Amino acid sequence: MSYKRFDLEDIVVSSDAVTAPCWANNAVSLSAAFTSSTQVAASSGNYYYNIYNEDPNSSSTASIQFSVAYGNRSGSNAQAYDAAVSKSYSSTVYGQFRTLLLGDEDTDFTFASSSGAETVTPDSVAFISVERARFKEKLFPGSLTLRLRSGSELLTLTDNSVDTTTDTFVDSGRVYSLYSGSSGVVNNSEVEWGKIFPDVGIIALNHEWLNVSGGYIDLSGSGAHNFTTHNNNDAIFRSIDSGSRSEAFALRSEETVTSNYVFIRCRNAEFNYSNNPSNITGSGELRHSVMIDSPQSYITAVGLYNDNNDLLAVAKLSTPLLKDFTKEALIRVKLDY
Repeated sequence: MSYKRFDLEDIVVSSDAVTAPCWANNAVSLSAAFTSSTQVAASSGNYYYNIYNEDPNSSSTASIQFSVAYGNRSGSNAQAYDAAVSKSYSSTVYGQFRTLLLGDEDTDFTFASSSGAETVTPDSVAFISVERARFKEKLFPGSLTLRLRSGSELLTLTDNSVDTTTDTFVDSGRVYSLYSGSSGVVNNSEVEWGKIFPDVGIIALNHEWLNVSGGYIDLSGSGAHNFTTHNNNDAIFRSIDSGSRSEAFALRSEETVTSNYVFIRCRNAEFNYSNNPSNITGSGELRHSVMIDSPQSYITAVGLYNDNNDLLAVAKLSTPLLKDFTKEALIRVKLDY
């Protein structure tokens, strides 16, 4: 084993943005969606529904893709915790997302009105949270296509990140508006239907606009059952799930991969001798005389050490590399993190 200290120019840092599909099995579009009867019936079903790519009631390979939740800042449209207070599951959900996304319990979710000149503060907001395991770092702005259906009516939403020249930031990171359109192409920017927070993987939909302007998330239909929170969550799920699901929810993730490139320069006079004990006889002489005048070695791995001589990483070569006094080699090691 031979050691060599790196020079400053031997180490280069590089960053690249890598995009990938959000959904399981590298799917860009979610082609099926199911809820779990066990989770829906549990206490957590009061707050949110987990949505799976396969039926979790019968498939062992089903995995959570995203979750839906209904929030109401006044606690309406849900059963109160106690008759003496106005707080309910819906007010708790609203408060949790408000704190997570806006970072201020005194700030409410606002959306641009239909005229675009003013903002409205709806009581009801529908939330879609992409499962954390589905994206490594953040959602990829401009890749969203979200289709909501009410009967024969179809509303397709996307974010305006492509048209935005200056990003807007809140406590949770960047925020973009949702308008009518698909795959980052906005068709109509008169109505802000919601917002997307790509750095935390959450979509907030203006439920009041969606309900009034077409009943896309209708809590008063036959499935609402007196506005119990369970069925509020179900209404959000079914607005995405109803009708043809072909490309109903398309989304990609984005990750910044930082790489360290380490260049190991094996000059002609270096790394030609082997420290393998098998090359030495019991009397301490070289077993093969050719190693005296014409030594050869085979480089099979490169170890990276710190100043304390602690081994930090090992890079294996695909095939042994022959080295002698007539040869020089350059080995590039890439460390991703």
